[in-house]
Amino acid sequence: MNIRRTTTTRRAMTAVAITTGLVLAVAGCGGGGDDDKPEKSGSSSSAAEKGKDDEKPKENESPPEDEALAETKDGDLGVTITSARRDGGGFVTVSGTVTNNGSRSWMGADWASDERELRSNGGSLSGSSLVDTGGKKKYLVLRDTSGRCLCTKFNGRVKQGETASWFAQFPAPPEGTTKVTFQVGAMPPAPIEISEGE
Repeated sequence: MNIRRTTTTRRAMTAVAITTGLVLAVAGCGGGGDDDKPEKSGSSSSAAEKGKDDEKPKENESPPEDEALAETKDGDLGVTITSARRDGGGFVTVSGTVTNNGSRSWMGADWASDERELRSNGGSLSGSSLVDTGGKKKYLVLRDTSGRCLCTKFNGRVKQGETASWFAQFPAPPEGTTKVTFQVGAMPPAPIEISEGE
């Protein structure tokens, strides 16, 4: 008797499970054909709109990093300044490239500082400065407690026809000051504009 009841109960539960599964399958498949079309056209139209947005030039974009803020030249040596950014820590980072168009290698020794504290930096931007003519102030390159400048050291030489990247950090001028002049070695002064960091 118990075996017969168990078998009947199992058959009934199996029938209920199959019926429930069929009802759910029919409900999931039925009536959804028209609802899918707007979603597909909506996603394709949004993809088309996205494509249009990508083609539009963005007005608020900052200029490319390699666009020159200033260029200066001393004989066969050319300097390009590509960035002058005010950072949150109270300093300005100036960066760019130096290109040797001469017939001999260049070491950067004439860019070194005359300060006793910075003599050990050798060929570097330790002698560079920012000049705020409006505020009548000159900002020397920053250095750490060991007398190492916070700037590029040219380890070795910049060979004929080569270009090397460089950077130098300075104390930041007051917030309202954006126009300064970058000076290094015998290079003519280069007027640059400081941008705000992110």
